Amino acid sequence: MNHDAPFHVSVNGQHNFDLLPGDAQALDIVPDTGGKFHILHQGKSYHAELLEADATSRHFIFNVNGTRFGVNIADHFDQLVQQLGLHVGNRQKANIVKAPMPGLVLKITAEAGQEVQKGDPLLILEAMKMENVIKAAAGGTIKSIHVEKGAAVDKGQLLITME
Repeated sequence: MNHDAPFHVSVNGQHNFDLLPGDAQALDIVPDTGGKFHILHQGKSYHAELLEADATSRHFIFNVNGTRFGVNIADHFDQLVQQLGLHVGNRQKANIVKAPMPGLVLKITAEAGQEVQKGDPLLILEAMKMENVIKAAAGGTIKSIHVEKGAAVDKGQLLITME
C-alpha cells in the first residue's frame, strides 16, 4: 500500500483537489460533542458539523459555518478502481450489508421482507460519537437482519442479508 499517495477530494462535485496524507494529519481540527468540530485553517476559524456519513462510499455531508458541503474522498485504491472502470456503480446487486466500522446499532429502520431501493436507510450505526446512516447499495428485498438495536458490532460484521 502506498502511504504517500494523495487522497482525491471532491466538494459538492465542483471543487476537486488532491490531499497528501501528511497534509491531512497536519490539519488543526478539535473535536467537540455530537459530531461537531472546530477547525483552524490559515488563521481563520471554522465550525463544522458532520451531518451524514456513508463510510462505504466515502461520502460525507458537513455543515461548515452554516453552509452545507457534500464531500467525497477517494484513496489510491479507489482511484485505481475508478480508472479501471470497476467502480461499485457497475455492480448489479449487493446481497449483504456489513458494518463499515465498529460501532453500536442505534436504530434499525428496515425489516425482513421489506422492499428497498438504492440509497434507502437500513440502520443507524454509532461510531466515535457520530451517527452513521447505513444505506442500501442497491435495490432488493431484506431477507434477514442479523443484529438487534443496541448491539455492538465489529468492522466487517454481517448486518443484513438481501435478495
